[in-house]
Amino acid sequence: MLDHYLPILVFILVVMLVGAGPLVLGYLLGPRRPDVAKDSPYECGFEAFEHARMKFDVRYYLVAILFIIFDLEIAFLFPWAVALVDVGAYAFWSMAIFLGILVVGFIYEWKKGALEWE
Repeated sequence: MLDHYLPILVFILVVMLVGAGPLVLGYLLGPRRPDVAKDSPYECGFEAFEHARMKFDVRYYLVAILFIIFDLEIAFLFPWAVALVDVGAYAFWSMAIFLGILVVGFIYEWKKGALEWE
């Protein structure tokens, strides 16, 4: 019984070594030369000039919601379209409801002005 799982265990061990091995080697053998410039916070190529807890414009969140809407739509639409003949009318109407919910989110984004770029 255990001999069926041995190849899987060996595969997991190899994956762990390939994934963690270079990280450990880099940590152990890599040079350590701390510097003020290396230890300073870096974002977008310039020094931070405002507080980290500042409020974001609501358009940032609206664009994120828009991305999630289209990402979910594509992630579920392709497998559904491939298997549409096999799954039948129930799956068709389930996807129609799902797409209707996504259209409501898209209309919300449109009304809030997330599609208008400045």
